[in-house]
Amino acid sequence: MTAVTLTEGPLTRLRWALADGWTVARRDLIHWANQPMTVVFGIVFPVIITLAFGYLFGGAVRVPEGADYFAFLMPGMYGMTMLFGLSATMVAVTTDASKGVTDRFRSMPMAPSAVLIGRAIADLLNSVLVLAGLLACGLAVGWRPATLSGALGAVGLLLLLRFSLLWAGIYLGLLTRDPGGVVAIQTLEFPIGFLSNAFVAPSTMPGWLGALSEWNPLSSTVAAARELFGNPGWGGDSWVAQHAVLMAVVWPAVITVVFFVLSVRLYQRLDR
Repeated sequence: MTAVTLTEGPLTRLRWALADGWTVARRDLIHWANQPMTVVFGIVFPVIITLAFGYLFGGAVRVPEGADYFAFLMPGMYGMTMLFGLSATMVAVTTDASKGVTDRFRSMPMAPSAVLIGRAIADLLNSVLVLAGLLACGLAVGWRPATLSGALGAVGLLLLLRFSLLWAGIYLGLLTRDPGGVVAIQTLEFPIGFLSNAFVAPSTMPGWLGALSEWNPLSSTVAAARELFGNPGWGGDSWVAQHAVLMAVVWPAVITVVFFVLSVRLYQRLDR
């Protein structure tokens, strides 16, 4: 890894940060290659949950427009899977911190953001595999996107949400630095996920709760994915519901900027 000097320009520093970040990411990829069951379980678990929802609850749920339940369910499950990756990132960050790996990285002549960028690259690659597995599951049970271009756009928005939540997970992992603190975040993932339009129409909730659901970043991504996939959704008359695709870009952009800055600053202050 290469030291970054003060005389280097911003583009040079960015180039070295990305190079160092990829070196850190390769470390995680090597770990996955040596422990493939961790990756396999991460792919299989969302598939099991999807099949459970589809075959156990599908007959009891009234689907918009009388469509097939899996056509409605799959975009919601794609979004929920991106959300649940938050705690996986936290586990990785806190584990490295508790084992002293983070401190060893900080003692090396490398860009302060490189460790965080490496973590984000590795987790995003893992998320691509998980999403690919779930997409294959959807195709196997009869779910179909309307167009290829729309499907690519929807997948892009799902991964954009995941990328933004990566930085939230990195920040929270650095903030707690304790694997036990991850349990609290894992507990919160479920109410945050269910307080969205993934499974229930916000219009059926009490007014204030429905408003929170509609402004949930997950709701914007799920609604946008349903629109781009050509799958049935709840719709809605509010501004945020009518501009789901726009908000599916705005929300992740804001979350990424905020938590990237917070994560880098917190990483630089550790143990000072």
